[in-house]
This record gives sequence, C-alpha cells and structure tokens, in this order.
Amino acid sequence: MTDPRTRFASPPFSEQSQEMPGCTQRMKPVPDHGEQTYRGSGRLEGCVAIVTGGDSGIGRAVALAFAREGASVVVSYLSETEDAEASLADVRGAGAEAVAVAGDLRDEAQCQDLIDQAVRRFGKLSILVNNAAYQETSDSVEGFSSESFDRIFKTNVYAPFYLSKAALRHLQPGDSIINTVSIQGYDPGGYLLPYASSKSALIGMTKAMAKLTMEQGVRVNAVAPGPVWTPFIPASMPGEKVKNFGKDTLFGRPAQPAELAPLYVWLASEDASYVTGEVFGATGGSTPL
Repeated sequence: MTDPRTRFASPPFSEQSQEMPGCTQRMKPVPDHGEQTYRGSGRLEGCVAIVTGGDSGIGRAVALAFAREGASVVVSYLSETEDAEASLADVRGAGAEAVAVAGDLRDEAQCQDLIDQAVRRFGKLSILVNNAAYQETSDSVEGFSSESFDRIFKTNVYAPFYLSKAALRHLQPGDSIINTVSIQGYDPGGYLLPYASSKSALIGMTKAMAKLTMEQGVRVNAVAPGPVWTPFIPASMPGEKVKNFGKDTLFGRPAQPAELAPLYVWLASEDASYVTGEVFGATGGSTPL
C-alpha cells in the first residue's frame, strides 16, 4: 500500500494560468487519469455510457475506467479537441468502442442530439454521467456578471436536467445516472458563489429525481469531490490559489482524477444495486457530507 499523503503531487505548484476551460497537457504537473494504474474487472461489460466533460479531468478518468470495465463510451465535450482526442485514444486503447461528440450542452437540442447519437451508434444507453461543468471566481458579488451566472447554471444545472430527461426514454431497469456535484454544494466558498449555488441545486436534483426514476428501476446518485487537479484550476483561479491548491485538506494535496473514477464505476455497477438518491464525498477529509 502507498501512503495517501504522498501518492500524488502536493503543493506548492508553479503559478500557471490558462483560458477556460483549459488544456490538460499545459498543466504542471499533468493530471493522472489512471492511465498506468486502473485495472478493470468486467463490471460494466456490455454497458453503453455517456460521460459529459469526458475530455479532461474527472470525466476523462471516468471514461477510461468505464472502458477498462467493458463499457462502450461516448465522450461528450465542449470544444477542447486536443483533450477529447487524447481521451478517445485512452478509451479505445482499453479495447472499448468509443465516439467523441462536441457541443454546448446549455442548448436542450444539443442534449437531445447527444442522447440520440449514443443510441443510434450503440443501440442503447445504460449510464449517463453528468460531469460537464463551468466555473468562474471573484472576490466580490459584483464581480460575477449576470451572463456568467446564467452560463454556470445552464451548464451545471439545466444541462443535467435536459440530458437526464432525454436519457430516461432509453434507460432500462438497472441502469443509472451519476451526477458530479461538489464539496462546494455543502461548504461554499464565496469566491465560487454561482458555481457553489449550482452544485447545491444539482444535489437537490439528484435526490428528487431518484424518487421519480425508481418507478422505472433507474438509480440516480452523485459524487461530491473536494479539490481535484484538473484544467479548471489554472483556467479559473488566481495564481496564488493554484499554487496552494488542495493544501488545506487532511492529505495536504488535491485529488488526482484517477482517485475519483472508482466511485463512479461502483455506482454504475450492480455492486451498488441498493443505492439511489445518495451523494458520496471524496473531499480529502474536508467536510462530512
């Protein structure tokens, strides 16, 4: 076993900055998605999964893990072609069938088209992972524009609703929806006001939707990460926060995306057959959920 405090890189990191949504290869250090470590055991054999935001960060790690567990994967992304192609190569390298679909999920028609493309390509849909998100930071309420607030909610709340609603026409008993929420939904930082608010809303949606979807045997759960080393960090946070990102957790470091993926695998698998309406934290000991 490895000491979890030293398993991955710890701050201080070099101060670095990118434009949203950021690029994986420009990060120092480059995030670990489980490329060299994740070993599958066939727990999702025959499943078809959509992973939004599957080009980088947690989404990329989840797409890779699902593929190594035997699932076919649709990698949904906004516009980061370089990252999407790298994620697609990882998934196909695991021997899984995969396609990448670009598009802005704030548009309900785009959400419907993503679901339709998955079903046309693979004949069914088993798992929907609502992971795509957007965030901005500010030290004041006035620093968040109405346009920014609107974009964050449409990406982080509206899109999961649109996608889940469309997916439920195809999901069968035993299938599942998994939402990526956040520690920010429980312990919000003022500098992430709109993002934190959107994640609180998505927590509520997860629990409410689970009560409705069980009528057709579909489970709905969520994962609430703490600080995770993804392109969002240098792309949306000031240099000093990037430099010390994750330092205040019990581990003294942020999570790597690879450390989150097993939770999604478990929630999607039959091992979690009696689990719905739950939120599972992976916060580095930062807060009880």
